Amino acid sequence: MLEEFFSIQPFSLDKEHKEALLTRTLKELTAHHKAHCEIYSRMLQAMGYDESQVLSYYDLPFIPVRLFKEFELLSIPRTEVFKTMTSSGTTGQKTSKIFVDRITADCQQRTFIRVISDFIGKKRLPMLIIDSPNVVKDRKLFSARGAAVLGLRMVARDTVYALNEDMSLNLEKVEQFLSEHGDSPFIIFGFTFMVWQHLYTVLKNRSLKLDFSKAFLITGGGWKKLVSLNISGSDFQSALREQCAVEHFVDHYGMVEQTGCIYAQCECGHLHASIYSDVIPRRYSDFSVCDIGEKGIIQVVSVLPHSYPGHSLLTEDEGIVLGEDDCPCGRKGKYFKLTGRIQRAELRGCSDTYASKF
Repeated sequence: MLEEFFSIQPFSLDKEHKEALLTRTLKELTAHHKAHCEIYSRMLQAMGYDESQVLSYYDLPFIPVRLFKEFELLSIPRTEVFKTMTSSGTTGQKTSKIFVDRITADCQQRTFIRVISDFIGKKRLPMLIIDSPNVVKDRKLFSARGAAVLGLRMVARDTVYALNEDMSLNLEKVEQFLSEHGDSPFIIFGFTFMVWQHLYTVLKNRSLKLDFSKAFLITGGGWKKLVSLNISGSDFQSALREQCAVEHFVDHYGMVEQTGCIYAQCECGHLHASIYSDVIPRRYSDFSVCDIGEKGIIQVVSVLPHSYPGHSLLTEDEGIVLGEDDCPCGRKGKYFKLTGRIQRAELRGCSDTYASKF
């Protein structure tokens, strides 16, 4: 079903063509999950869902993302579960369980590679991961952090973990990596707070400066903790630029419930929706679609979830669509910014959960 998507560049479709493709595909996915997931089918019945009334994917039903904490939602026999993705909850919080078959896992990986390559190029680059090897120890049960690491390893080479198992910085490894790869482009990947806590803060406290001027620093998640410390996105970038000479920042938005469909940040500072997914801010009052420039609760749609009904979700995030098809970077599709969490939303991001320990 997705081969058509893989034959198209991820940011090449304008609004009209993307809407037609997403509407057809997401209607098919809704029918698939209705037929194969009993709980989801009952939800649609309770909503009074009528496929004949769907003129656009904007009309499709959406379910709250936190339902994955309450129910085990899957549209495949359990014997076909290839791996189980989990969100990271703090003590006392429930975690989401996302059941992935091989078809979905393959599509997630291919999509992640195609999207991120549009921002860093298609050449396989050396990668320094600001995490410990433990993040990918259990291949059958891991979080969005582990999924992101495994996805990036497919577009990277000579991967090195910068942290020891106790999460302390292995400066010797970092310096060795730089001596071997620092003169040409390379990737640094880490969830935002972990880069701040385990790389920047350690170097700052030791009065050490490193040359990451050739790096693409890919980050995502963990902003809640930084905001609580009164550290903005521009503060974060300024600090890393000063301490490590980082010039190329690629932040991204994503979630374990739609792994693979990341929204990466372009050189203009905008998050972008690819042809595989979209964001739809909705009004609090009636869940109607917000206008461009209007803040709302973010709904996300994705063509990837085949094994579980995660193709149309209402998140706990707020955001604003800034425009569509006209970002100065040249990429088609919507571009947007996040403005925060909806009130009283659980601390749910994998990196934010880790950060809550500090």
